[in-house]
Amino acid sequence: MRDSSTAVQGGSPYIAVRGVRKSYSGHGRTTHALGGVELQIEQGAFVSIVGPSGCGKSTLLQIMAGLVPASEGRVDLQARQVTEPPPEMVYVFQQYTRSLFPWKSVEKNVSYGLENREKLPASEIAALTREYIGLVKLDGFENHYPWQLSGGMQQRVAIARALACRPAVLLMDEPFSSVDALTRVGLQELVLRLWRELGLTIVFVTHDTEEAIYLSTRVVALGKPPSTVRMDLQIELPHPRDQITTRELPRYLQYRHQLLSQLFSDEGLASGAKPNPA
Repeated sequence: MRDSSTAVQGGSPYIAVRGVRKSYSGHGRTTHALGGVELQIEQGAFVSIVGPSGCGKSTLLQIMAGLVPASEGRVDLQARQVTEPPPEMVYVFQQYTRSLFPWKSVEKNVSYGLENREKLPASEIAALTREYIGLVKLDGFENHYPWQLSGGMQQRVAIARALACRPAVLLMDEPFSSVDALTRVGLQELVLRLWRELGLTIVFVTHDTEEAIYLSTRVVALGKPPSTVRMDLQIELPHPRDQITTRELPRYLQYRHQLLSQLFSDEGLASGAKPNPA
């Protein structure tokens, strides 16, 4: 485990979350979601954010993306304050069925970001669209519509559309939570491959601690609201990773023990006790 203040390489951190607080007011009460989050992320990292339901994981990601303003504090990307969505960042939402245009084909969904983000010749847009459809293994489905695809294939379209904008940073908000277990495994392998091949920096919100450990170079655990960073765990597992053998490694099991012990402790659960499913 390491403190987030050490996650800096070569001076200023690539992404810096500095004392971010977020409160909501309404119906005569104020809810304090984030209580002063400090987090630094190096370029090329794969950082997963975990924590109990309602702890502000998605809120933090939205603030990092410039989609939601912080009540206090700031987020910097390469020493520039994020006050609106930066062109280097793309956000992949949890609900892929809502993020895709049902009246557009796979090809038109993927090309949409390029058509609205950059002034490129039509031939270049078409070439890039084919490239990213190929990267997510959807060749042959270019003319299909989202409703003709499985959930996992729809999420691949959403990822391809995000990548076609050629981001440096991919922010992913529980992107696999709505698919079955085997599809989830396939999407995990896809994202790991794209992260390695494209040199992305990924910040990934998930409820699944084992998914976080398997995918990441670091796992950051938030506590109960008003949330702060309760653990910042460096994951030193070899690449390429394997869904069976990696998860059987003693070090993987050690990380799992550390992370679950922290989360259970924050929830007031004794070691070995099970969370209330409600």
